[in-house]
Amino acid sequence: MTAPSHTDRARSFDAAAAQYAANRPSYPPALFDAIEELAGRPLTGARVVDVGAGTGIATALLRTRGADVLAVEPGDGMASQFRRTNPDIPIVRGNGNALPVATAYADFITYAQAWHWTDPAHSVPEALRVLRPGGALALWWNTTPLDIPWHAAQADRIGRRFGAHPVVEQNGSGARAALADPTDSLAFTSRKVRWSRRVPIDTHLANIGSHSIFLVHGTEASNAFLAEEKQLLLTAFPTGIIEETYDVDLLVATTS
Repeated sequence: MTAPSHTDRARSFDAAAAQYAANRPSYPPALFDAIEELAGRPLTGARVVDVGAGTGIATALLRTRGADVLAVEPGDGMASQFRRTNPDIPIVRGNGNALPVATAYADFITYAQAWHWTDPAHSVPEALRVLRPGGALALWWNTTPLDIPWHAAQADRIGRRFGAHPVVEQNGSGARAALADPTDSLAFTSRKVRWSRRVPIDTHLANIGSHSIFLVHGTEASNAFLAEEKQLLLTAFPTGIIEETYDVDLLVATTS
């Protein structure tokens, strides 16, 4: 099978938007505390543009934090799911390489699990255009900590079957790529926030199955792997409940 392109993987989420919304992990309150600390300003009352908003997992949390949030999302399926889940939050179609937002509009621009789908040669200048002076660009990813044995073993099984685990989720390469800003315009400060959630094994499998590397390899290959994985996990976790642990890799840069 030909290796799926970056574009194929970016577009794959639209067909699995409901699965994504129902099973993907959220983010802990400590993440938003860290964003405010590194940005030097509160989210409450701030004007926030959440780019690559997807189904609105992060967008809704930003709203709950007291922010005035505008979502930006390129995908048809994801935007439709967003509207069903968050009917009171405005959303516009677009992407980070050409933001459909006025200059000096935002106090924060946020990317949850999304910056790696942009081209920083375009998305960095766009962020600088849309941010007000003293505004902040915040990027974050839920990543899989490989110091936890069962996570490491599962990542190895995924890698052996599909050629590569989704690297952003596995080891924070998306965050490292952001630090290598080709425009040399931003000075990022980083923070790592560890958290966990307890979920049924089926939720865990639906979560990992919503990642692009599974979606682009097709239903047959993905379902076969996930069926095998379920049996292995039931042996390791006979109660059927699993604790997923995450390290949120956070990067924040402020404008002058």
